[in-house]
Amino acid sequence: MFLCTTQSRGPDTALSCGILAIYHKPQRYLILLSSLLSFSLLHCFFRSNININDVLGNYSLTLIDTLDTLLVLGNVSEFHRAVKLVIDTVSFDKDSTVQVFEANIRILGSLISAHILLTDPKHPFGNVGLVDYDNELLHLAHDLAVRLLPAFENTSTGIPYPRVNLKSGVPPDSINETCTAGAGSLLVEFGILSRLIGDSTFEWVARRAVRALWKLRSNETGLLGNVVNIQTGQWVSKQSGLGAGMDSFYEYLLKSYILFGEKEDYRMFQASYERDPPLYVNVNMFNGQIMNTWIDSLQAFFPGLLVLNGDVEEAICLHAFYYAIWKRFGALPERYNWQLQAPDVLFYPLRPELVESTYLLYQATKNPFYLHVGMDILESLEKNAKVRCGYATLHHVVDKSKEDRMESFFLSETCKYLYLLFDDDNPLHKSENKYIFTTEGHVVPIDKRFREKQWNDLSPCEKVVPDQETSNGPFSNNSNVMTL
Repeated sequence: MFLCTTQSRGPDTALSCGILAIYHKPQRYLILLSSLLSFSLLHCFFRSNININDVLGNYSLTLIDTLDTLLVLGNVSEFHRAVKLVIDTVSFDKDSTVQVFEANIRILGSLISAHILLTDPKHPFGNVGLVDYDNELLHLAHDLAVRLLPAFENTSTGIPYPRVNLKSGVPPDSINETCTAGAGSLLVEFGILSRLIGDSTFEWVARRAVRALWKLRSNETGLLGNVVNIQTGQWVSKQSGLGAGMDSFYEYLLKSYILFGEKEDYRMFQASYERDPPLYVNVNMFNGQIMNTWIDSLQAFFPGLLVLNGDVEEAICLHAFYYAIWKRFGALPERYNWQLQAPDVLFYPLRPELVESTYLLYQATKNPFYLHVGMDILESLEKNAKVRCGYATLHHVVDKSKEDRMESFFLSETCKYLYLLFDDDNPLHKSENKYIFTTEGHVVPIDKRFREKQWNDLSPCEKVVPDQETSNGPFSNNSNVMTL
């Protein structure tokens, strides 16, 4: 018996379904989120982070990752409490090995977003500044970014190592392989940080990695592969597509252009998008031959990106495909075989991509169909994922068995986009300023400050000459960018 109904409208729709218990019982959740331990959702007790994975980082991952979610929900007092908890308890001076990509999008991005929202003179959420705030979140972000920089050292291509130890740098046993998305999706967070502190180092290393990957694309097809050797520049995985390992590389080409106005970024995006459309299946990067017959759930982000690029009709069609899979299983299986019409990988870790695209399509079209899609997703999550102390990853989308974990992106993205879908009066929708979301769902303004550099050259040590295609490729300054 669900508390939510299809007649519900407004932000209370998401709240009444129980999906945002963080809003109703914030004090309990802040205690849980600020712990350095992992929490068992099924049994409601703390457990050690050791040997779970290197995303957790031995810091309060979910507390940091969900800071701006509290503001989106309108809970300013709990946002202030959470910010103070982060300032008082979080340190990155740890003997902890982390994934560079995950630390960037979940932690660095959230610290930057929360700092900007605290100090934004336009006050989209009202005057939420703290009287005694002294840029501590920005200092934490800078400290973390400095600790990630060793990943870019001692690599002959400029493509970073996938992992670093926050205290000692790149581990001696590090592999020389990384995925395209992991190495090429740092530009938004690193670029904003460089502009906020007036230091080009961070944007320069991130942009160098993007350019290095771009130069390694196939001469025959223009496609990039999935996994590359950072020392030799040889492709380890020649699979090209829009899913895991590649997704946010393309996302950040477009979003970096929207934020920074660098024409090079849009030229690369357009050259990728127009090369052989529609490329929604996995192919060999060198000859374009289909390599397998599955797609993964991460690809459901792409309709939202199409909306940002003004291709709304294409976005509507592609979104319908992923929603049809959701309707069948009440979730998106991690991999779905489009030839066999069956899941290949059966788990669903509460990913946000379909919700994100649904939200952006509703903003673009105001078609109430997308409200029904959102309600369907809410009801599925309530029925299939809700457990005693939260919402759990589905181990199997058919039998609905569960795993005892809830990824931080469930609160930072999935819940945020669901809430915003039903909240037409949210300050993000009413503000005169325009906003965009990072790949982890963190709110950042489209601000003219970010189009201004406080340095003469992003790469003072070398002259970067764009290749023939990026310098002469198609470019238009009047793209129909979807802003909020």
